[in-house]
Amino acid sequence: MDVIRLKNMVFYGYHGVSESEKSLGGKFEVDLDLYCPLKKSGESDKLRDTIDYEAIYQTVRSCTTSHKYYLIEALGETIAQSVLEQYKVDHLRVRVRKPHAAVKGVLDSVEVELERSLEDYV
Repeated sequence: MDVIRLKNMVFYGYHGVSESEKSLGGKFEVDLDLYCPLKKSGESDKLRDTIDYEAIYQTVRSCTTSHKYYLIEALGETIAQSVLEQYKVDHLRVRVRKPHAAVKGVLDSVEVELERSLEDYV
């Protein structure tokens, strides 16, 4: 299966359990692997034959910035469902990272990874 990857999209959002995360917000990073056939677009060189990754980016941006979630798992689920319902993707993998997550310790980020297909939402 062919894949289009959008790597390290960065958005500012208000996701988290603590009051400071919900009021001050923070940076969130998203990777998206879109599994779909690319042979037709590779031969035609036409945007109409593939997935417009600018449109995908805007969908992910909207999911990340227009709603507050307690969990990055919920944000990842929303992204997966929105993309699968709007675009011709067989299945996808989404990774959501929360850099410098509010934990009592030192770490680079916390990350969740979800794999979904449209059948998961019917």
